[in-house]
Amino acid sequence: MTTSDSSSASSQISAIVTTFNEERHIGACLDSLRWCDEVLVVDSHSTDDTPTIVQKFENVRFMQRTYFGSASQKNWAMDQAKNDWILIFDADERCTDALREEIEDLFRSGEPPHEAYTIKRTVYFLGQVIRFSGWQRDRVVRLLKRGAGRYPNRRVHADMMTRSPAKVLKNPMLHFMVDDFVAYAQRIAKYSWWGAAQVWKEGRRSGPLQVFARSLWRFLRTYFVQLGILDGMRGLVFCLLQAYGTYLKWAIVWSWHVNVKHGIEPNLPVFDDSEETWQGLDELGAPEPMTGAGQG
Repeated sequence: MTTSDSSSASSQISAIVTTFNEERHIGACLDSLRWCDEVLVVDSHSTDDTPTIVQKFENVRFMQRTYFGSASQKNWAMDQAKNDWILIFDADERCTDALREEIEDLFRSGEPPHEAYTIKRTVYFLGQVIRFSGWQRDRVVRLLKRGAGRYPNRRVHADMMTRSPAKVLKNPMLHFMVDDFVAYAQRIAKYSWWGAAQVWKEGRRSGPLQVFARSLWRFLRTYFVQLGILDGMRGLVFCLLQAYGTYLKWAIVWSWHVNVKHGIEPNLPVFDDSEETWQGLDELGAPEPMTGAGQG
């Protein structure tokens, strides 16, 4: 590929990266996206060196916004992008050369044939690829034309809704999901609280079936059915963490219902109720099915 060809292909794409305290990852992520015409970083008021690192990169726009969940942040970020085609990354993800070349090939002859594209992810857990546990089928809609997709109004684990089927690209991105076990365990607890808040907002209840059976099935499904056992010790630890997250979510919901009877209201995170953030959802179809470890 010549330099002029690469410039022509990449000039149509705005890359979006959302961040919060990602000093360990953000530099490598932005390095992998230098080929894009524009990179927009939307930061949730990081307290580490993330803002300093980001602002050292040329051709990167840095903005800060209060975090109301991944869906809200990414919808808002898409509305700020200047190009019609948008590529979405998290700070702990990397665009490989093979994926970049595949994306550029889509634009080489003009407009790509599809409105949205799904990208597979190769997931790393403590420096090693997780080959099973459900992550062998992990994929997310991350490349789309403006207006062709939108995230639904959910505080956590929201899957992109698209106007038409999103074609799966051949080459995956890299996802360095866990390099600090303690930090990841804390993230699981935070996501469980957010998930519980979503369940509470939807008016659903929790009991023995949710607290015990869902948690047990989560472990059995990821460890045995989805072959997490073949990932060795990492698979065992990882699958138990996912089951714990499911248990914690439904136990929190149960505890809130108990407390309400005693006049204690639940401690809920703030939701984004701005109509502008969720505009266009009514025009889209059903969400893509989740294939990662976020369900529970």
